[in-house]
Amino acid sequence: MQVSRIIKAPRAKLYAACLDPDMLARWRVPDRMTGTVHSFDPRVGGSYRMSLTYRASKRGPVGKTSPDTDSFTGRFVELVPDEKIVEIVTFESDDPGFAGAMTLTTSFEQVPGGTNVTITFMGLPPSIRPEDNETGTRQSLARLAALME
Repeated sequence: MQVSRIIKAPRAKLYAACLDPDMLARWRVPDRMTGTVHSFDPRVGGSYRMSLTYRASKRGPVGKTSPDTDSFTGRFVELVPDEKIVEIVTFESDDPGFAGAMTLTTSFEQVPGGTNVTITFMGLPPSIRPEDNETGTRQSLARLAALME
């Protein structure tokens, strides 16, 4: 599965926003959630830990890690400045439907009017509905665009 958006900003600025923990906490969050980066080591072989917390939900508990939180770790496996970031992401959950590692690739392609940012997911855990993941990713890219444009 992949989601793309053209953002009116240079590749270098967008790439940097993906490797800045404060920026990541602001943009890599779907609507109805807030982000917290607990640790961050942006180098090949480096890792990070992040939590997404649902704002008040009328649907009751929805988190993968706790009733209102999705926590996960990521490990950087490839960093190509201004072009591509490849991460292995693992959710912290007791539910086997969220187990396993997924590969998340963010690529940056210069296009007329800006940069096409594409986020590709491989190995999405079976309990994450692809349509929900796509919606959340589109919302995150909209946040990135709002911060960068």
